[in-house]
Amino acid sequence: MIIIAGRIFIDPSKREALVKASQPLQQATRDNEPGCEAYVFSADPCEPGTISVYELWTDAPSLAAHFLHENYFNMRTLFGEHGISGAETFKYRVDAKATVYNADRIATVDF
Repeated sequence: MIIIAGRIFIDPSKREALVKASQPLQQATRDNEPGCEAYVFSADPCEPGTISVYELWTDAPSLAAHFLHENYFNMRTLFGEHGISGAETFKYRVDAKATVYNADRIATVDF
């Protein structure tokens, strides 16, 4: 699994419009790109000029295909049209997966 997580920075007065405009591309990526488990660009509730990014991909080939897909290019164009002022996104390769809560319903850091 690969996780992409980060933040996009934008004038707070433009954030709502960008999130709304991006919804069809978020849905298209989820629906039409194999290997996409999650694709979320949402308003950060604590930072008015920030959009939080969360993507989950099953593997590197799926993510590589996304970077060549029209949805990816259209999302980048949309960001430019709405005047984002910057971004910081990172990719993480996941080597282990486990539930947060154990059988006793206690949150643990164990895998």
